[in-house]
Amino acid sequence: MSRNRELKYRAVTSFQRRIGNPLLKRLPTQTLLETTGRTSGLPRRTPVGGRLVGREFWFVSEYGERSQYVRNIRADSRVRVRVKGRWHTGTAHVLPGDDARARLRSLPRFNSAAVRIVGADLTTVRVDITD
Repeated sequence: MSRNRELKYRAVTSFQRRIGNPLLKRLPTQTLLETTGRTSGLPRRTPVGGRLVGREFWFVSEYGERSQYVRNIRADSRVRVRVKGRWHTGTAHVLPGDDARARLRSLPRFNSAAVRIVGADLTTVRVDITD
């Protein structure tokens, strides 16, 4: 990874971890992804922007395999997603072969724009809702 991309990654993830995510998680309408920590075994909640389409929830990870929640999904694909205040149980699938930029065009505009701006390794994730 180039030096500029690495600096961008560190700046963005530091901001998200310390400021953005703690604030967004408190909003009752914010969509959240809950994974199980691969080391701790504790629930980990991350604000995401995506869309529920039938029994599938789609979103794009800005940093693909470097994202902690993607690593958690790889270790345990059972997740929960809170959409419009309601929790759904499901199984997450990381889809590196999907065209993430095209996928962003079908997802909420504001979040998609932010993901395009800050992202460096866009990766699509689909959650199959089971409840």
